[in-house]
Amino acid sequence: MARSDLTRRQFIAAASAGSLAAVTSRRAGIPAYGNLTNKASKLAILGGQPVRQNKPWPEWPYWDDEVIDSLMKTAKSRIWCRIQSSSGTVPTFEAEYAKLTGARFCVATGAGTQALHTCVEAMDIGPGDEVITSPYTDPGTIASILSARALPVMADLDPASYQLDPDDVERRITENTKALMPVHMMGQPADLRRIMAIAKQHNLRVIEDACQAHLARFDGKTLGTIGDVGCFSFQSSKTIACGEGGAIIGSDETLMDRCYTVHNHGTSRRGLTETIGPKYRMNEFEAAVLLGQLPGAKERFDRRNQNAAYLSSRLKDVPGLTPQKLYEGTESGSFYLYPMSYHKKLFNGTPRATYLRALAAEGVSLSPYIARGLHREPWIDHILDSKVYKKMYSAQRLREYREQCACPKCDQVCEEMAMLWASGPLLGTRQDMDDIADAIEKVWINREQLAQV
Repeated sequence: MARSDLTRRQFIAAASAGSLAAVTSRRAGIPAYGNLTNKASKLAILGGQPVRQNKPWPEWPYWDDEVIDSLMKTAKSRIWCRIQSSSGTVPTFEAEYAKLTGARFCVATGAGTQALHTCVEAMDIGPGDEVITSPYTDPGTIASILSARALPVMADLDPASYQLDPDDVERRITENTKALMPVHMMGQPADLRRIMAIAKQHNLRVIEDACQAHLARFDGKTLGTIGDVGCFSFQSSKTIACGEGGAIIGSDETLMDRCYTVHNHGTSRRGLTETIGPKYRMNEFEAAVLLGQLPGAKERFDRRNQNAAYLSSRLKDVPGLTPQKLYEGTESGSFYLYPMSYHKKLFNGTPRATYLRALAAEGVSLSPYIARGLHREPWIDHILDSKVYKKMYSAQRLREYREQCACPKCDQVCEEMAMLWASGPLLGTRQDMDDIADAIEKVWINREQLAQV
């Protein structure tokens, strides 16, 4: 079979190919791809010829005439706020995004963090309540829980998938736990079969943090439609983007109406101020950019998946970098990021920073995701010392909370992560993918030279 003819099933097998032990058991010689003469040469960081020189990557965020036309149409309409018209740009986007994801309803917000916080408030989660989520995520995940004055309880990771470990999630459930907030890291599904089963067993709500995972599918459904609600971000780096912006999707009409009310400073669709809520409404111009992007969103999604499948097939026999494990049931990913774990032992103990510098010199840039998990950030000291949290939680619970913040597997992931910011690059050509793979293979082949860097 030609390398260009990979099926989805083959992609999943390639991208989730086993453990470090499985990788290291494969051949450690020169892979049979690309320009072997070039790769078996001096590293560019030491003065050799780079694999990729002066070739731009596809730019992101994306715009075209449809985006410009959509913006101009909205500007000329003078409907610049969603409350001016039920058929304005924001309501139109909400209907189109719900249709695209297979949800019944959509509420558009000003950011993904706002979407998450809206859901927390709509579920009446607040002081004294706990929400279990991941430490390996954007701070917005934690902020959405803290904004409701609830307690974010961080469970540890499966270090191969970078997703929440369901066993650790279950261990951290208490009588105060009200919801689970799994994060679909890197645009790939968390272990939703296990997480949904745990939620059902303990009668917990599930808020899917799908901010990185537009259009990804699991068990025949789009991410965000499996839990009670799903939340998305349209920040400029995301695979559907408008600078900032967010959305909530769901099919429970009562819950989604409450989300609307909360995000609209507590004012319902009937025009009655019924509860407490911030003003989290998306503006019409953000929605216009998104409406202009939607016609090509599925084609770009498919191209990222195809390129990721090809790249995984190229890298599956290269020791030292292990692609993200995918769970059974994963059908496709958003590929906001293309992540791998760097195993420095296989590079003679070369620090990750040195490896990344050597790879960048070849024209391919990988990077960590975050320097440390959120369980190691100072916000924890802030809330434990705050008079607000001291009033809401017992001294014993706050002491326990500090002790329970250890997440050693998250620490491991932070130390090993080497990822490609993929929104733009994975829209590239087959040659672009070969450049990535060739650069990685070249550094592996010449890993002994890294001692000179």
